[in-house]
Amino acid sequence: MILFHILTASDWERARVEGTYRPESLNHEGFIHFSMRDQLLRVANTLFQGKRDLVVIEVESALLQAPLHLEPPLEGGRELFPHLYGALNLDAVRAVGRLSPEGDGAFVRFPDLHPISTHG
Repeated sequence: MILFHILTASDWERARVEGTYRPESLNHEGFIHFSMRDQLLRVANTLFQGKRDLVVIEVESALLQAPLHLEPPLEGGRELFPHLYGALNLDAVRAVGRLSPEGDGAFVRFPDLHPISTHG
């Protein structure tokens, strides 16, 4: 299963330097929030509207080292979202791309993702 995660460009660079990704949500909520492809723009518009320093990473769930669960959001609802209960191992990240809003701050286009190598 292919998953997506939105983060700031600086957080992505820090993760690459450190070799793992551990956002604040892992400390505060116990997991890292992910989206499926059809959820990504809605999540971006709900949580990140107007932000311009964002990237999206594409993750292959079969390569994750921490447990992954499909669950409803903390606020409730029936839609299930992928939650990773541990740090993200970067060798599961397959591609990355800039997430850019339109002039009004809304995200309307799925980002162009580019394959990456996390080794070197």
